[in-house]
Amino acid sequence: MSFQAYLDTIETKTGLTPRAFVALAHERGYDDPSTKAGTVLAWLKEDYGLGRGHGMALVHVIKNGPKIDAKHVGTTGVHRDASDTLWLDGKATRPA
Repeated sequence: MSFQAYLDTIETKTGLTPRAFVALAHERGYDDPSTKAGTVLAWLKEDYGLGRGHGMALVHVIKNGPKIDAKHVGTTGVHRDASDTLWLDGKATRPA
């Protein structure tokens, strides 16, 4: 599953866009570089029922922003994406 597909699935499950999760994480101080992934994962599991894979996709966005490594772009691997920039503003507003 691609990073973008993880984010889209999270939106479907929770009704929240990735950008909304970034804002919520910021309110909690989870975007601080010293915050461990496990802390964020525990919050996402407890409050939103998200598992590790989906949670780690959000951890990446919270900590690093929308850019992903170019090695995932245009490949045939499991985590392939069409772009090195993830869309955080929701499936309905993503450009075609």
